[in-house]
Amino acid sequence: MATHVTVIGGGLAGSEAAWQVARRGVPVRLYEMRPVKSTPAHHTGNLAELVCSNSLRGAQLDQAPGLLKEEMRRLGSLIMEAADASAIPAGSALAVDREEFSRRVTEAIENHPLIEVVREEVTEPPAEGPVIIATGPLTSDALSAWIRAFTGEEYLAFFDAAAPIVTYESLDLSKLFRASRYGKGSGDDYLNSPMTREEYEAFWKALVEAEKHVPHDFEQGLFFEGCLPIEEMARRGPDTLRYGPLKPVGLVDPRTGREPYAVVQLRRDNRYGTLYNLVGFQTSLKWGEQKRVFRMIPGLENAEFARYGVMHRNTFICSPKILHPTMQTRKRPDLFFAGQITGVEGYIESAATGIVAGINAARLVRGEEPVAFPPETAHGALTRYITEAHPDHFQPMNIAFGLLPPLERRVRDPRRRKLLMAERALAALERFAPARLPETAPGAVPAAVAATGAEPERAADPDAAVEPAGAADATSASAARGATDPAATDHRPARNRGPATPEPVSGR
Repeated sequence: MATHVTVIGGGLAGSEAAWQVARRGVPVRLYEMRPVKSTPAHHTGNLAELVCSNSLRGAQLDQAPGLLKEEMRRLGSLIMEAADASAIPAGSALAVDREEFSRRVTEAIENHPLIEVVREEVTEPPAEGPVIIATGPLTSDALSAWIRAFTGEEYLAFFDAAAPIVTYESLDLSKLFRASRYGKGSGDDYLNSPMTREEYEAFWKALVEAEKHVPHDFEQGLFFEGCLPIEEMARRGPDTLRYGPLKPVGLVDPRTGREPYAVVQLRRDNRYGTLYNLVGFQTSLKWGEQKRVFRMIPGLENAEFARYGVMHRNTFICSPKILHPTMQTRKRPDLFFAGQITGVEGYIESAATGIVAGINAARLVRGEEPVAFPPETAHGALTRYITEAHPDHFQPMNIAFGLLPPLERRVRDPRRRKLLMAERALAALERFAPARLPETAPGAVPAAVAATGAEPERAADPDAAVEPAGAADATSASAARGATDPAATDHRPARNRGPATPEPVSGR
């Protein structure tokens, strides 16, 4: 009988899955190959590293990402606890200090007495489960080969890109103004670079003519629309950017009192405000070209690039052929997949599938049946979409209200309709979670484990063991902060001890 869960991959999905398993009193062995072996997109050895934007998107309940995040909070999500504790101003969105965020997740995972972190590459999962594969879109070649053989399916793929980050001190603030679109948030969460028509047209021309970095396996047209490189958008027409990331609506230049012709927005990337990322500027341009072209933006003439934008290939499985809504594989019920490798797109979507996989893997160890979330919930709608979509047309998907069942009565006002759908989702989750997702007291041993005599290894001082955050109150702000408090005493099992933050691995 299984006594623990193996999780392969320490990104957002894997970290969340491990946390959910441990919250239910089941031991976890979490494998992460970084920093021993890195990927083209990662820069550190931290768990849950954010490799693209630092934004977790909309925070309000009339936004689908906001609903998904609220459901995650109510399910005791470690990712949301760390995100809320490391949040920085970003208007109506939830953005985080990326370094603090991943550090909090890393420390919480490594400090948990039921989680063993193993820093090595896995080329083949254990023959006995439960096993959760959450290795992301940059899964190593060896494990990719095993997955391909196991599923009998070729990978699907698309290309993804990240935006550059510049230092605050290198910006010419005399040419920028602070404001949030439509005055949302605190009203001055973004730095804005207004462009005249002449400046915009010169920038657009330079952008479409700039030289790209083209991976050897690049195939035209395989970009994810939600993360399209800015130069690819520009090639669709001279005004495309003005109706996309450079749209000026909702912003007024205080120097002219008018809406600019175009606006480049910069969003704070860390808590100290020393780094800013160029919003919507994910790119595959060569680094020298990024410096040349992006320094044409007013206020960025002398910009110092802390990180250049990069492009990488994302692979994912054809989940409609392979997975159940429980995130179990059809072929092997004790093998789960979670995260972007399943065909969800986005940080919170990846973590949400980790919640579902983690809950169900723990249930197997506890001798309980896996559960599918109600379709009225964001979790249920998302997992059903990726497992029930038409396999011949399956493409990555963000959470959207369109995935949820329609309301029983027609509501004309869009915002009111979305709020009612959110209210219905949270009510369905409340009815579902207490009845179907019981938790073992923190640190307790499930009967299935106790029967084998394989009690999980404890910290040296049992009295110092960390109480899993959210066990008493998943929505408690104090629990959210305390669970990932960097000042907490180091009471990790000896196998997890080492630097609180692993030595970084250089990216490019």
